[in-house]
Amino acid sequence: MVINMAKSTIVIPNYNGINYIEQCLESIYTGTTTDVAVIVVDNASNDGSVALIEQKFPQVRLIRNSENTGFSVAVNQGIEASDTPYVILLNNDTKVEKTFVRELERVLESDQEKKIFSVSAKMVSLYDKSKTDDAGDFYCALGWAFARGKGKDPALYQKNCNIFAACAGAAIYRRALLSPEQVGLFDKEHFAYFEDIDIGYRARICGYQNQFAPNAVVYHAGSATSGSRYNEFKTKLASRNSIYLIYKNMPLLQILINLPFLAVGFLVKTLFFAKKGFGKEYIAGLVNGVKLSRSLEGKSHKQKFRVRNMGNYIKIQLELWGNLLRLFIR
Repeated sequence: MVINMAKSTIVIPNYNGINYIEQCLESIYTGTTTDVAVIVVDNASNDGSVALIEQKFPQVRLIRNSENTGFSVAVNQGIEASDTPYVILLNNDTKVEKTFVRELERVLESDQEKKIFSVSAKMVSLYDKSKTDDAGDFYCALGWAFARGKGKDPALYQKNCNIFAACAGAAIYRRALLSPEQVGLFDKEHFAYFEDIDIGYRARICGYQNQFAPNAVVYHAGSATSGSRYNEFKTKLASRNSIYLIYKNMPLLQILINLPFLAVGFLVKTLFFAKKGFGKEYIAGLVNGVKLSRSLEGKSHKQKFRVRNMGNYIKIQLELWGNLLRLFIR
């Protein structure tokens, strides 16, 4: 009988990742942490990446979907198929440093009270290693999510710290807290974009923390699946999810408190995307977000307000205001 000694399972969603998946898996298996399970969830790729995985990495557990289910459903499948204490989510367009897994595990293992829900890695640009891609995600009262340190020198981000949410492109989660009785899995309604902010937000409501681990380094190509930083699909889906995120996580009173900030935030974003040539798509996404929030499916995911979490809501609100300043000092 083979005993699984792995502490973590790495779950990699894949959709036509032929240009990146080989170097991603090679970097994992050449790392110093050899006791790790890897699950690749393929969303109906047609580029030969599945055959490559089967041929060169037979140790990988492969889950095949007959259609593109989106990021959230795919990673949920991987999480549910795992049996380790921790789950690491990793984009297929990444290359990890040798100590990546060990450094992420180290943060969770040092947390004796088990109050840390997730830990975000330091993501560095694959093509320009002098620039940070993500050093933890923040969310502010404007309804904007943003990556800490984007475009800045990675050397500036060398300390562990609390963040609002972990970027699911390279992060570790306590598997036990992903149960329905705790924080729950990723919301499939998001499909992609803002799903990691949402799950981090839900964890915060429950009183858990999200942290950044500067020594867990991963190099990220970025926009490998969507094809570009700005496009019709991404703009429409992200704007839809930005509305849905607010609806499902903020009680009505909190929405009203933030309404002036949110109005400004969405106006600025509308003007920004109009200038990029995607104004109609952005507005259409906002409308779809309202429709989703009003739908039976959307309402079923609304976070129930509980008095015992009042202190957590207050902390979150103060942070939403404080993160307005972070927009200029990240």
